[in-house]
Amino acid sequence: MKDIDAISGDVLDLSIRLHRDLGAGLLESVYETVLAEWLARRGYRIARQRAIDITFDGMHIESAFRIDLLVEERVIIEIKSVDRLLPVHSKQILTYMRLTGQPLGLLINFAGATLKEGFRRFVNSPTVSASSALSVRTR
Repeated sequence: MKDIDAISGDVLDLSIRLHRDLGAGLLESVYETVLAEWLARRGYRIARQRAIDITFDGMHIESAFRIDLLVEERVIIEIKSVDRLLPVHSKQILTYMRLTGQPLGLLINFAGATLKEGFRRFVNSPTVSASSALSVRTR
């Protein structure tokens, strides 16, 4: 199993290359597709658009949300192509991490002139957990 920091480094390197080669402002799905393929070529297990079901208060909600990319069942990647990242984007990935218990999340915005201001790394705190009334199942 590859070190989580090595995975993060590879994602950053490939994202910079992708941004440089394709440029800014394409659809998120284009960046997602290419990044997933490049990571797979490096030997990573990739899940695209991973559906997450939740159960809350006796209700089961299928595909309540979707993770853009899940690398090695350990790193969540949320891809954006927006003028600027907003607090809601950080909340989105933090929610995904909290509910699934994944240790690392990467938020990547490909719309900027450079990727420097569009790459954010989030670490899941072991002291923060989802409510015991909420359960999550990935498929």
